[in-house]
Amino acid sequence: MKRIDEIAKKPERRETVIQFGEGGFLRGFADWMLQKLNDSGIYSGSAVIVQPIPQGLAEQLNSQNCLYTHIIRGVEGVETKIIDVVSRCINPYEDYEAYLALADNPDFRFIISNTTEAGIAYSEGDSIGDAPPRSFPAKLAALLYRRYKNGLDGFIVLPCELIDRNGERLKEIVLRYADDWGLESGFADWLEEKNHFCSTLVDRIVTGYPKGEELRLGYEDRMVNTSEYFHLWVIEGDKQLADELPFHKIGLNVIWTDNMEPYRTRKVRILNGAHTSMVFCGLLNGFETVKSCIDDPDMLEFIKTCIYDEIIPTLDLPKTELLEYADSVMQRFANPYIRHSLSSIALNSVSKFKVRVLPSILEYVRRKGEAPKALAKGFGCLLKYYKIGAPDDSPKNVEFIKNAPLPEILKNRELWGQDLSFLKDEVAEYAD
Repeated sequence: MKRIDEIAKKPERRETVIQFGEGGFLRGFADWMLQKLNDSGIYSGSAVIVQPIPQGLAEQLNSQNCLYTHIIRGVEGVETKIIDVVSRCINPYEDYEAYLALADNPDFRFIISNTTEAGIAYSEGDSIGDAPPRSFPAKLAALLYRRYKNGLDGFIVLPCELIDRNGERLKEIVLRYADDWGLESGFADWLEEKNHFCSTLVDRIVTGYPKGEELRLGYEDRMVNTSEYFHLWVIEGDKQLADELPFHKIGLNVIWTDNMEPYRTRKVRILNGAHTSMVFCGLLNGFETVKSCIDDPDMLEFIKTCIYDEIIPTLDLPKTELLEYADSVMQRFANPYIRHSLSSIALNSVSKFKVRVLPSILEYVRRKGEAPKALAKGFGCLLKYYKIGAPDDSPKNVEFIKNAPLPEILKNRELWGQDLSFLKDEVAEYAD
């Protein structure tokens, strides 16, 4: 059977994007979007991938000319596409000069990254003379310094790591390295004036290589990637920058805004809040996955009540937007190609409940004057599971909830940040 690089040829394009991270997420998110944009004819540009850690997939991607198949699957159907927008992969641990040389090309305008939540972190002792420095921000600082020394304009930096205010945090660490390394003040000024570090929110489940499945592509591809249909990229920054990478003009769900917090709140309260509310009701009733909960009429009704009747009324975005997002969440929960286990969602649920669900309960009480019954049920089931099940949380949290009476649990400000005794009647029915 022929390889993918023997049956597909890449168009010649300018290299415009530097991408830190060759894993499934960026290849099924940013690169997929870049492919759609190139296919539309309103943009022409490719990405160079930089492998951010010593072990990675750069060699495998290069071995098939950085071509790979992306398959989108869900209740909507199946869509298969060969992605040809990655021009090459660079491993800075093998060829650091090739990495630094990226700073010499004025065509590069964007830097996109996904180096895991731990990637945007300061590493003590990283030096500009290292080849390469250990941390991603130090590698980026070295690249940006070379760009500055070349007298070129800076970049639009779009980090996709799942940490709050990721753009601000990345910029802060880069500036710290500039100070550590004793670089001239003009570099810090250039960073501030010629670069845009945008905080972002990303949302798409990318399920990676479909192990154990017979795909029948008609060619060999060792880098097949899969994802759901849903995608969302919220970018906080100057809206004029959107025209430089005009995803929004071809119907992609990419939002440029001067305030991303309402979108973060929407995701945390609706998507993550529904997960945390359903998980222990599901586990106590013998369900194993989100999909199995959706397939059960009683659990489905419970989840819909949580989202549509109790969470959405506490949020301030336009109702049409909230309903459209909620509908997409329900569709994602029903995806037959994604096995999202309840046990994985249940990890560290005390802290998750405090962030994802409790704010909805408190706001509902403030607006309606009564407790939301379905969300209170989810809370009660959480407490019951911690008493009789095998929760995966800090030993201190587990031990306290398992042994303390309900009134003491609800009064524990260390757990919940406040006294929740006012929920006793609604929670007691399910917690005891």
